[in-house]
Amino acid sequence: MELDNCPVCGSIFYKNQFNQLCPKCKKEEEKLYETVYQYMRKRENRAATMNQIVEATGVPEETILKFIKTGRLQIAQFPNLGYPCDKCGKVIRTGKLCEPCSTVLKQDLDEFDQEQARKKAHGKTYLSRN
Repeated sequence: MELDNCPVCGSIFYKNQFNQLCPKCKKEEEKLYETVYQYMRKRENRAATMNQIVEATGVPEETILKFIKTGRLQIAQFPNLGYPCDKCGKVIRTGKLCEPCSTVLKQDLDEFDQEQARKKAHGKTYLSRN
């Protein structure tokens, strides 16, 4: 455990892998989670969009996204929920990158690997002066 400032309110608390917030803010976050969870538990609300959830519960979108990213809300049960791609912001349901961003990243890595292989194949080049 280490002493840190709460990212929400700034108060000092003991931080560890399970507690990223001070006890007061953690308690508030738990209340927000319960509000969202109770809303989403109802069958008629399972197809709600992010905007509908925010409007109905008053919980900020960033907080709901945090619940999704940390696995507290399982989006497999909620067909209209997702979270933004880490690169372009497009709404996705799995992973960290959308398919187009993932494809571009893979292509860039393949090009890098090919370039490294070419450099290695040519060996070391020594220049001399005449």
